[in-house]
Amino acid sequence: MGMCRDNDSKAIALGHPSYVWRFGQDRRLALIRHYTDLEQARILDIGCGLGMYVKRLSEFSDEVYGVDVDPAKVAEAQKHFADIREAPAEELPFSDAYFDMVLLHEVLEHVTDDYQAVKEAYRVTKAGGRLVIFVPNRLYPFETHGVYWRGRYRFGNIPLVGYLPAVLRSRLCPHVRAYTARGLRQLFDGLSSHIVVHTQIYPGYDNVAYRHPRLAKWTRRITYCLENTPFRVFGLSHLLVVEKARPQ
Repeated sequence: MGMCRDNDSKAIALGHPSYVWRFGQDRRLALIRHYTDLEQARILDIGCGLGMYVKRLSEFSDEVYGVDVDPAKVAEAQKHFADIREAPAEELPFSDAYFDMVLLHEVLEHVTDDYQAVKEAYRVTKAGGRLVIFVPNRLYPFETHGVYWRGRYRFGNIPLVGYLPAVLRSRLCPHVRAYTARGLRQLFDGLSSHIVVHTQIYPGYDNVAYRHPRLAKWTRRITYCLENTPFRVFGLSHLLVVEKARPQ
């Protein structure tokens, strides 16, 4: 599909999350807190990057761990946090049933094997513990990870890519997945668990707020109201919270 600069290639393969904590992250943290008990829980952030969520989750617990596949990010995060390790999501360096809560925040779309990554996250979660997953929604009107087009990778929000047949979308976006509600739930087939909540959420509009605060305010107000209606299915990301079943 053409060659990209080295830093672009890494962003394409591993994702390129925001490194600044803004309104959108605050809102997602509030959702995590709503559906999980973080107080003194043993927590794992899979795909932790530089440790942005590790830092904020550490406000609630002294046992927050992170793993990431990018050696450079791991090395930088280790300067600030004690429990950061380099490892792929598909092969976690922890024993069974070790964590009370496992977070996969916009990570599954980038891993090599998303089913194996979920299976590993489930393995290291205690019975009665919860997995919190955010992933891109196939029904969101824009592809936020960019596309390959005419031999080169093009960043930006590209409209309606998710509505294409899967074979066409995969040619434009071989670097990243987007999930239907059914496809996301199927990752838990065969795993003894139950869904606490599965919904869709709209963006934080942080870039809009930087340039046009009033526009962002009204856009947030309108679209966050839509989250309480059937129109939530067009939100930016799925939020799936799954509780691992206790032994019978």
